[in-house]
Amino acid sequence: MLIKIYPENPSDKLIAQAVQVLKNDGIIIYPTDTVYALGCNIHSRKALEKIARLKSIRVEKAQFSFIFYDLSDISLYTKHFDNNVFKLMKKNLPGPFTFILPASNEVPKIFMAKKKTIGVRIPDNNIIRQIVKELGNPILTTSIHSDDNIMEYFTDPELIHEKYELLVDLVIDGGFGNIRPSTVVDCTGDQPEVVREGVGELHK
Repeated sequence: MLIKIYPENPSDKLIAQAVQVLKNDGIIIYPTDTVYALGCNIHSRKALEKIARLKSIRVEKAQFSFIFYDLSDISLYTKHFDNNVFKLMKKNLPGPFTFILPASNEVPKIFMAKKKTIGVRIPDNNIIRQIVKELGNPILTTSIHSDDNIMEYFTDPELIHEKYELLVDLVIDGGFGNIRPSTVVDCTGDQPEVVREGVGELHK
């Protein structure tokens, strides 16, 4: 199914439709402030395993991130981190960044493999943030492409729908996407370190 949602003024009815899909173990494709992404409810093992199959990876090896509505919920899913890291996130979020942080025990056990970290995203995009807000907990997110293979057709929601309509439950058309991914900042060491240069320029 393909639905059109306008980022400037997201329809409450369509946002609710997307939330219902997530609550029913469904998978959605949606716009962010960078590339289009696959997402599911972090509490749905069934949906997570389906996404892992789509990406041809094992769940235990997956490097998925969580999308949050704002900074207020991040402390629940992450362990204590430096106040300077919080200030860094506050300066740059919402925005095209993924911050790698130590994971807390609130992260569903299915994610807690050998790496005890999670990626944190708060995209500057009203559509997905409203979906997360209405769902009431973060969603798992992963781009629909591999990092070194961003094709033009991954930016056009209608072409994305053609490719994925039998593989996912809902595709959200929020306009054309970007072809560059988020900038990834590892905050688990002594100093935050940019480990992937993407769209965003980090303000320190």
